[in-house]
Amino acid sequence: MDMITPLFSTMQLLPLTFLLPLAGTLILAFSRGTLGYRASTLVGVGSVGLAAMATALLALGFVDSTASTSQPQIVTLWTWISVGDFQPSIGLALDGLSLTMLGIITGVGFLIHLFAAWYMRGDDGITRFYTYMNLFVFSMVLLVLGDNLLLLFLGWEGVGMCSYLLIGYYYQDSANGWAGFKAFIITRIGDVFLAIGMFLLFAKLGTLDIAEILSLAPQMWRAGDSTVELAALLLLGGAVGKSAQLPLHTWLADAMAGPTPVSALIHAATMVTAGVYLIARMHGHI
Repeated sequence: MDMITPLFSTMQLLPLTFLLPLAGTLILAFSRGTLGYRASTLVGVGSVGLAAMATALLALGFVDSTASTSQPQIVTLWTWISVGDFQPSIGLALDGLSLTMLGIITGVGFLIHLFAAWYMRGDDGITRFYTYMNLFVFSMVLLVLGDNLLLLFLGWEGVGMCSYLLIGYYYQDSANGWAGFKAFIITRIGDVFLAIGMFLLFAKLGTLDIAEILSLAPQMWRAGDSTVELAALLLLGGAVGKSAQLPLHTWLADAMAGPTPVSALIHAATMVTAGVYLIARMHGHI
């Protein structure tokens, strides 16, 4: 383990967990269907498999580093937007919670991609299928690693778009297209609540950085304050929509119109847990 940490630092490995699936997405998308079944499968499965390997190495280094500190490891790539004091970054935060989710997304995601190589054999749209699947993994990783709510929201919307594309994968049947459309619209209702909650937090606290919000919230608000209760309820509304909880649950049954690997990846292992992750990430003071 002592040899792993110097060779593969968090700075090097953490961006790979989302850049590798993104690279797979771009290669498949820009091939415009010219890649054959084997090549598409190799790119689609291989990119997520490499991301899973990077996660495994991160886990080894994380276990070693937590012996000396319990602080999350932050990797800031660049400043995304700079408007006055509003300067959200493309920043990645690695702690026990995000590492656990990252392991599920890349590890289980890789196994599902591998299963899809057998399940989807002979499908003429295999390149399109793996393009959507890799884009979903990229968006989900961005969601759980984002150190601010704006970056988390980017990944949040990305998985929503991918769910629409994957649920309606067999779009030749109009019922499948409507199933994807239904999932897209209902989850957008929850997303509106989340967006309003973000606006409220920024208006009151002046930041969207998650660590800063959790630090400032107890200083600005007392228990039972109506503002903090409203903010918490708005974030909960976003989680309810994404995790298909009452009353925003009606899209989930129709979502089984997509291929079986899609149901395994989105509706069993990853996207429906995004709401749970949001609540866990923001738990503590709001």
